[in-house]
Amino acid sequence: MSRIIRVEIDDSAIAPATPEMEQERRVAIFDLIEDNSFQIPGREGEPVPDGPYVLELCIREGRLVFDVTTEAADKVAEFHLSLGPFRQVVKDYFQICQSYFNAVKRLPPAQIEAIDMARRGIHNEGARTLQERLEGKAALDIDTARRLFTLICALIPQV
Repeated sequence: MSRIIRVEIDDSAIAPATPEMEQERRVAIFDLIEDNSFQIPGREGEPVPDGPYVLELCIREGRLVFDVTTEAADKVAEFHLSLGPFRQVVKDYFQICQSYFNAVKRLPPAQIEAIDMARRGIHNEGARTLQERLEGKAALDIDTARRLFTLICALIPQV
């Protein structure tokens, strides 16, 4: 049961998302709940906390916070990550997403596909950054990291 069964996003401290980003967020949450791998390692001789998990994502005091609880709301873990390592990849991701959304409206399929490949590459880079930042705190596969990166993008203020 090393998986996430519910995701809550506290976005009260940020500007409202665009309709496109809101749709991406809904899809990412749906896909994440359907299929994910999220394991909390045991610490200092303690057993691995039993899942499944509920994950709340938010920004607190300028840091990205992963608040992990059980279904019964028992605290499992809380991770505070610096936003610095994410800022450039999130900025690049938003720029390529905007290009993609614009391309879909007016460019031929071959050009849209090229932009989409670049978008997926940046998305993968963000997912790998997340996996690195969570090393030792939580283990997640690349698909889970990709979906979580999409949700993180919704929380990080645009520069």
